[in-house]
Amino acid sequence: MSFTTITCPSCGSAVKQYRNPFPTVDIIIEMDRGVVLIERKNEPFGWALPGGFVDYGESLESAAVREAREETSLEISNLRLLGCYSDPARDSRMHTISTVYIASGLGIPSAADDALNLGIFRLDSLPERLCFDHARILADYAAKYSTHHSGLLP
Repeated sequence: MSFTTITCPSCGSAVKQYRNPFPTVDIIIEMDRGVVLIERKNEPFGWALPGGFVDYGESLESAAVREAREETSLEISNLRLLGCYSDPARDSRMHTISTVYIASGLGIPSAADDALNLGIFRLDSLPERLCFDHARILADYAAKYSTHHSGLLP
């Protein structure tokens, strides 16, 4: 376990402060025969799946719905789990563990919150600069669902 020791301001005792990974969600939003990606406003710059940090007291599913709405202005339905990604190097800023969902997008997509821009991309024409481990996640998605989602491929 990774921890540091801090001093309690009330009693002066040594207290362990644990370092834990941060939980996040990412959402593969299927829409118009493609997947929705956002161009990030903040570092690391590039294109990414919509997603973000899970708030305290929030379920993973609720976080996915909230993040999709905040970044893409879309409501999502048919939420289903793709998998979890936990490589400590997946995010250069800190150790995160992402639960990745697949969903259908409803509404008119529009970049908002942390998104500078938004696009709908077919799997055979993804942007070259994908952030984090999102190229791997999309490759796993394509491999798992290539026959079911053939409209996303040529």
